[in-house]
Order: sequence, then C-alpha cells, then structure tokens
Amino acid sequence: MSNQIIFTPEAPAPIGPYSQAVLAGNTLYLSGQIALDPETGELINENITEETHAVMKNMEAVLRVAGFSFSDVVKCTIFIRDMGQFGTINEAYGQYFKSNPPARETVEVSKLPKNVNVEISCIAVK
Repeated sequence: MSNQIIFTPEAPAPIGPYSQAVLAGNTLYLSGQIALDPETGELINENITEETHAVMKNMEAVLRVAGFSFSDVVKCTIFIRDMGQFGTINEAYGQYFKSNPPARETVEVSKLPKNVNVEISCIAVK
C-alpha cells in the first residue's frame, strides 16, 4: 500500500516539512490546522470563536479534496493555549459534528505555531 499526499490550495500551505494530509489505504491523517487564511496567509484570530471556525473550515477543505467529510472523522486532537477557552472552542467545534461525534482529546499547551490559540488535527476513515 502506498501513501497518497493530499494538498489543496483551499487550505493553508504547510509552514514546515509536513503534508496537509496523508491518505494511507482508507485512512486519512490530517495534520494540525490553524486559523490561517489560505488566500492571504493572514491569521484569523480576532476572537476564539472566529479562530476555531477558521480552523474547522481549513480542516473541511482538506477532508473534501481527499473525498472525506466530517462524518468520516473518527478522532480529533485539539491543542489550546488556555483551557479557560475550552467551552467556547467546544461550542464552535461541535457545530461540525451534529451526530456521532468522533473520539477526542483536548490538551492545553504553552505555545502553538504562529502564537495561535487553537490547533486541531484529525483522523478520518472511509
């Protein structure tokens, strides 16, 4: 089985030596997404709700180009800088998983790339 590198200009280009996602068989491993505007490269972080929605839209773009959707996501990892924002992030995140939400962990970290407040990665299976 060979791995297929997934890339779309509809999501931010990687800011390091990694791929937006890798498809291995019927499993998609999506790298952590942050709230970068894919067209301008500017951060979308006026508030944590807006930032979380931007992250989810970037994830959605990568999922879509690989032929997946949020309904195929089985696991997410959320990294946040302030656990005090958990409820607000959770509310925005939950709008993308209407039923049968994936397994997940949320971890508070001291710093994230480009000093963002939230980064989310996922695994999806067809």
